[in-house]
Amino acid sequence: MEPVTEPRSRRRMSGRERREQLINISRTLFAEKGFDGTSIEEIAATAQVSKPVVYEHFGGKEGVYAVVVDREMQKLLTMITGALSASHSLIKLERAALALLQYIEESSEGFRILVRDSHAASGTGTFASLISEIASQVEDVLADEFSSRGYDPKLAPMYAQMLVGMVALTGQWWLDVRKPGREEVAAHLVNLAWNGLTGLNPDPSITVTTRSHPSLAKPPRPVDKGVPDKARERELMEAEKARLRELREAEKARVRELKERERLLKEAEKEQERLLKEAEKVREREEKLRLREARLAERAARLGQSDSGPVDQQD
Repeated sequence: MEPVTEPRSRRRMSGRERREQLINISRTLFAEKGFDGTSIEEIAATAQVSKPVVYEHFGGKEGVYAVVVDREMQKLLTMITGALSASHSLIKLERAALALLQYIEESSEGFRILVRDSHAASGTGTFASLISEIASQVEDVLADEFSSRGYDPKLAPMYAQMLVGMVALTGQWWLDVRKPGREEVAAHLVNLAWNGLTGLNPDPSITVTTRSHPSLAKPPRPVDKGVPDKARERELMEAEKARLRELREAEKARVRELKERERLLKEAEKEQERLLKEAEKVREREEKLRLREARLAERAARLGQSDSGPVDQQD
């Protein structure tokens, strides 16, 4: 008689498989209910195991929560770090914004966990600490950019916090609305960060270089057989060249604007100096006139005294 084998669907999980199952279940529950709203009993019941199994793998709810948060933080940091490896600062900014939005789109549960303040007992950081960690990487990029443009690189940490905070808060908003699409949201984020309010592009778009990056590209569309690959490559190259020309022209225009502002400031300073000197001359003339009037008054007083002397003797 052959031994009866257990059906494959009900076979016993290995320790590693059980651990991964508990992590995935806990990730979903923490995303829906948060740390305080999730219990060991619920994790165990969903996994169809006893509570001691959860304790055996993680030591408690805090342990599994710490593992879930750490995995999500590392995943997001890896995506952001990869985006910051681009050469051009604009491309870095575009890819970093797209990386965050891609993470939100593909790992919504993980992002919901991260944006909650981590429980003190879990030993993990908060979303603010994650933002600070990302900002520290952006800080190096901005410091180099500031130095090349003649700005004070010591301001880079402050600007890094501003920039990353803007992107992160937009990501929190987009987590629920999901409109417009991530590429359009990223384009508008970069538009504000790169151009500022005074130079907003009314119809921003992501550069071809960023759009075609393997880690951020959307699923490929069916190839149009009527357009050869080489022709498509040339089309992409021409579009990128046009985009770079626009960037160079924008930078030149900004440089001209800065030079014009500097010229106007110098002229204003010169005018102010001239007015100050003129005012000083007026004060000096007034002082001379005052002294002259005082001398004349003194002489007049002496003359008055000398004139009154003989009259007294005649009386």
